[in-house]
Amino acid sequence: MKDFDSWNDIKKKTEDEKFRFYKVREVWWCRFGLNIGTEMNGKGEWFVRPVVVLKSFGKNACLVVPLTTSEKEHDMRIDIGLIDGKKAKANISQIRVVDTKRFEEKISFLSKTEFSKLKKIVKELF
Repeated sequence: MKDFDSWNDIKKKTEDEKFRFYKVREVWWCRFGLNIGTEMNGKGEWFVRPVVVLKSFGKNACLVVPLTTSEKEHDMRIDIGLIDGKKAKANISQIRVVDTKRFEEKISFLSKTEFSKLKKIVKELF
């Protein structure tokens, strides 16, 4: 049973946050929340998940792709190397627009090589 009430408490706190300054290619801990069905969830007390910023839509919103450390093979999971010391995959089936208030903490930058590879695959998908 999912604890949506706990996520709702965090979501209310997140609404009061200020927007975060970010750049394309950055990797952030993002308050992804507790979601429905096969939608990716955040983890831990703040329901966070690492994401890569794909495209900026101004200071308050951007397009992100969530990351996973799951070793499950899938056409929509693209290896992107080490993030925060762990092998990571970009889950392009879960791309979404988020408000930058959801950003908790910057982790790193995705390398230019890995970012170019990811962008190319996303463009081909859409």
